[in-house]
Amino acid sequence: MKVVNYATYAPAGERAALLGPAHREYMAQLYADGLLVAYGPFADGDGDGALFIFEASSLSDVAEIVAADPYEIGGVFASCRLCAWEVVKANPALMGAP
Repeated sequence: MKVVNYATYAPAGERAALLGPAHREYMAQLYADGLLVAYGPFADGDGDGALFIFEASSLSDVAEIVAADPYEIGGVFASCRLCAWEVVKANPALMGAP
C-alpha cells in the first residue's frame, strides 16, 4: 500500500541544516530498500514542509519509519500526517529523474 506523509517543518533553521545530510542519507536508504516511492519539499518557496510517499504494509509501519527519521528525532518536523493513498493511475514519464 502507498502511504503519504504530509509533513510540516518547525521553525528549525540551524537544526534542519545540521540534520539535513543525515535525513537525506536516511531517505536514500529507504529508497534503495524499496520503501520510499518519492519525496520532496513543497515548491511554495517557504520551506515549511514536504511530501513523502512510502510503500509499506500498514500505516503503523510508516509511523515507525517516520519515528526513525533524523528530522523527527531532531525536532525538525512540526507535524506529520500519514494517510493511506490509492493510486488510480500514474504516468512515470512525468516524474522526471531524481
